[in-house]
Amino acid sequence: MNVRRRLISTTAVTAAVTLGVVTLSACGGSSDAADKGSDGKLDVVASFYPMQYLAEQIGGGHVAVNTLTKPGVEPHDLELKPKQIGELGEADVVLYLKGIQPAVDDAIAQAGVKNTVDAATLTTLEKHGTEVGHEGHDHADGEHAEEAADHGHDHGSEAGADPHIWLDPVKYAEVAKGVGSALEKADPANAADYKKNTDALVKKLGDLNTDFANGLKNTTTKTFITTHSAFGYLAERYGLDQEGISGIDPESEPSPARIKELQDVARQDKVTTVFFETLASDKTAKTLAGDTGLKTDVLDPLEGITDTSKGDDYIEVMRSNLAALQKALGAK
Repeated sequence: MNVRRRLISTTAVTAAVTLGVVTLSACGGSSDAADKGSDGKLDVVASFYPMQYLAEQIGGGHVAVNTLTKPGVEPHDLELKPKQIGELGEADVVLYLKGIQPAVDDAIAQAGVKNTVDAATLTTLEKHGTEVGHEGHDHADGEHAEEAADHGHDHGSEAGADPHIWLDPVKYAEVAKGVGSALEKADPANAADYKKNTDALVKKLGDLNTDFANGLKNTTTKTFITTHSAFGYLAERYGLDQEGISGIDPESEPSPARIKELQDVARQDKVTTVFFETLASDKTAKTLAGDTGLKTDVLDPLEGITDTSKGDDYIEVMRSNLAALQKALGAK
């Protein structure tokens, strides 16, 4: 991973110290009710879009959600401004996913917010992308395995853990349940509404999972190539093989050996499409596609919603991803 992704700006750190924030004593939330803002709403700070979506869907009209990562900003690269760190310390609830945004992790660890929820603790994290090869099924060996360190994930709440849990609707539903419980504890007066909203969201995610399972059951190939190795959970859930071009950094240049390997994989596994994402350059994907006679298309890791996203929210974009995978894999 790029070193810059592990850094928080000096200004931001200085601001955090100036604010006199204290070390966070726990990261699993609190059962104590929060003091609401002047508008009577629970002030929720979400680290980036997948956490924002959960807060808005479950919180409904009872919460005011502020997102640290604005639309169009690549979440991994986020550096916090002093104002954002100040707002973080004043939140009633902080919802984040440890391991995907080092700058946010550092700030939250100092913020001392009583109701702090780490989504990574609400489901089981796994390791994906640590082997170059069929990442959904751990097929790498020999020469492939020697390149593993260059193409795998090196972030997560535990060593080597893949944080992209929201791209698996089943795991995302598990996180949703945990977020719902946290909001119920922070705001007991509206617990019934949070429970109702959580149940509704979990049902939508269940329907989405069913559509993915049925839509990808019968395909010509199970292999897809993507610039960003973010789809390990999705691949494992639906029996697919993810081939990442450059591991966690969608803009890094793959080695000549990796390009040769992907060309062989594309030929052997009847791959038709090289996927790229909306918040990063498509240069590498187009170069590989041009060299191998393949098409390119978007597979959105849903780290943010922008004007170029194929949908207005999580469910719509995930359905667009399903359609793109069905087309690329030759769904029958």
